[in-house]
Amino acid sequence: MNFFKSQDIARKNTRYLVVLFLLAIVSLVVLTNLLVILVFNHLNVNVASTEILNSRFDWNTIFIVSAGVTGIILFGSLYKVVSLSGGGARVAEMMDAELIVEDSGDANKQKILNVVEEMAIASGTPVPPVYLLEEDGINAFAAGYRASDAVIGITRGAIEKLSRDQLQGVVAHEFSHIFNGDMRLNIRLIGILHGITIIGTIGYYMLRSGSRSSSRRSKNNGGGIVFLGLGLMAIGYAGTFFGNLIKSAVSRQREFLADASAVQFTRNADGIAGALKRIGGDTTGSLLENSHTAEISHALFSQGISTYLEGLFATHPPLDERIQRIEPYWDGEYEYAPVEFKHAEPEEDISTQQQAVKTAAILATVATAMETENVTEHVGQPSIEHLDYSHNLIAGIPAILKNAAHEPCGARALVYFMVLDKDQEIRKQQLHHLMAHADPGAYQETIKLNLKIDAIENEHRLPLIDMALSSLRQLSKKQYHLFKQNLDILIEMDTKISLSEWIIQKLVSHHLDRVFEPKRGQKEKRALKKSQNACATLLSLLCYAGKQHGIEKQHAFELARKQLDSFDIQLLEKSKLNLNMLNQALDELALIKPLEKPRLLKACAACITADKMVTIAESELFRAIADTLDCPMPPLVV
Repeated sequence: MNFFKSQDIARKNTRYLVVLFLLAIVSLVVLTNLLVILVFNHLNVNVASTEILNSRFDWNTIFIVSAGVTGIILFGSLYKVVSLSGGGARVAEMMDAELIVEDSGDANKQKILNVVEEMAIASGTPVPPVYLLEEDGINAFAAGYRASDAVIGITRGAIEKLSRDQLQGVVAHEFSHIFNGDMRLNIRLIGILHGITIIGTIGYYMLRSGSRSSSRRSKNNGGGIVFLGLGLMAIGYAGTFFGNLIKSAVSRQREFLADASAVQFTRNADGIAGALKRIGGDTTGSLLENSHTAEISHALFSQGISTYLEGLFATHPPLDERIQRIEPYWDGEYEYAPVEFKHAEPEEDISTQQQAVKTAAILATVATAMETENVTEHVGQPSIEHLDYSHNLIAGIPAILKNAAHEPCGARALVYFMVLDKDQEIRKQQLHHLMAHADPGAYQETIKLNLKIDAIENEHRLPLIDMALSSLRQLSKKQYHLFKQNLDILIEMDTKISLSEWIIQKLVSHHLDRVFEPKRGQKEKRALKKSQNACATLLSLLCYAGKQHGIEKQHAFELARKQLDSFDIQLLEKSKLNLNMLNQALDELALIKPLEKPRLLKACAACITADKMVTIAESELFRAIADTLDCPMPPLVV
């Protein structure tokens, strides 16, 4: 299943989830009304006839009870969803997880950071922050609404007991959940289940209150409160029953898909299969002790809690079934012996010349890859080639730049440094502005980079941005606004915006605005045909952005238009185009339906490859456009 179909299925599952939620509300409303009738009868034992009882418990009472129950459930769900509106970081905090930072001195922590960073760069997504759960069980989770606010959570048991290949399989599984839209579904599920079970919580407090008051009040009134509390607790258990059914119905098949995607990504079935075998052979398995585990059990890598009727309520398929799907000829033996962990040797930076040779070989295949009809196959579906490329690319980035990207102060300086002008006079003005307006630490780090680095290689720019975004998410809201304001001023200081500057500005705002200024609600998805003007703007700008060796701009535009079923669009005049129009076009096109995005990306690819040549700048521009459309495009290697 490809990325776009998975996204579409995730949207349909959301609607399915809403239907199940409504059915659960109806069931709880009916049960609560029956309970109130029973309590009313208990408090009115002297009622002479059914007619009198009916006259006292009429449809108005039923309406009030129903509205009250529905309101409590909806409020409980809304409260939980709002409390998690900060994205994956809120889920990690709920689980008392610790943010892992670089240079902590812990080799195990560094191991997981390296694995996650390689996976993210290979996938063409921002590097997600990694959180450590102090749990002995082997487990992990991905949480967030989208790649921009995603986090990876991992237990200490996982990073200490799994080999690097096994850990890589687990992380690839979690990245699949990021790509397939499962994270948003999982957070919504947390909110919905909280609302369903809140009735039981109210019953618990009523039972305690009724027990205390029964000695001070009349036996009938106190007993009625106790009886009502017990009844609401029973209904709460019914809510838990419905909630577990919903979780199991939504989650199980997604786990099989994530396992298969992990094998496809790493091309190493032994990795994820070995992790599952290690869980089966470990005394703790994948169980977690945190009190909030039940709330996020459906988002975990493996079953995190023990439940009654596990075959019915389990959020994950049985371990042996998952392993057999990966290894059909598995002998049934789990892995019992601990994996010996070897400290990774520090990697030396690849020389500029070696990196240039690797890059030239990659670019020789880029044009061919983008010309095929399968240009969108790797969106959200990275392969081992992308992982190898990512590993080599990261090794080739100078240590001073990687170190800067890995902490908030240095990350700001790194982005500032990327947009410093080549003209020394303008650069002096930019640095003078930073000295007066930037945070002192960020300014000093920018000066350090300016003195020690002549320029950043083109192929390193986007990976460094992907690394820096994770660190920039640690800023306060005030710090982010100051950083973004300074970035805009630096870019505009020379009175023009280059494409490379636009890419940096767009990626920063696209991913970080969602973290620091989240917008409520989601606009309805639209058909691509309704955005023909936006398509014309995007493709026209692409035609003029590329050098188009040996062909006319009009020819490149026509090749792109054919991918859109010959939309009635024309190549716009260059003088009438600007980057603000590109921003508006991309913002509009980001709202098209998932299954229509492949056509748009193929049109962009046709435009870039019309001259049979692709430069690093063009390939990175294509990736940046895909990223702003929420289509994670791996590096263009085959």
